Amino acid sequence: MPVDIGLNDDARNTSADALRVLLAETYALYSKTHGYHWNVTGPRFNSLHAMFEEQYNELWLALDEIAERIRAVGHFAPASAGEMVEPASIKPDNGIPDADTMVENLVKGHEAVSRAAKAGLKIAEDNGDAVTADLMTQRAAIAEKTAWMLRANL
Repeated sequence: MPVDIGLNDDARNTSADALRVLLAETYALYSKTHGYHWNVTGPRFNSLHAMFEEQYNELWLALDEIAERIRAVGHFAPASAGEMVEPASIKPDNGIPDADTMVENLVKGHEAVSRAAKAGLKIAEDNGDAVTADLMTQRAAIAEKTAWMLRANL
């Protein structure tokens, strides 16, 4: 059945593409944050372990919201981890970094999510896609607040 949500095919396609990039960055950051939660060591173990858990749980919920918006605009969401992270700028680590490097890497990751959300916001606004624009705005705000909180730990 055709999708008739007030967006033409081109608008739905470009919104879906922007959402896929946001999904990729979010998934890559989720994976990195969860791994850091498992592997952080040092005198700040308890506080970082708990903070990383809160962050990866929030990212996990965001993944569902982003993927469901992709579906709502009439496209299939990526179904494999490889397909999901392919467009991400956030890359996995080689080895286990120290706690400060973990925090620095997560700051950079949340900044990448914010950039992806802001790029997607412009596309959604140009498309007249208020729902995707709202999601992009929310994701940018959360990413920037989280980056600030992480930065305060350095």
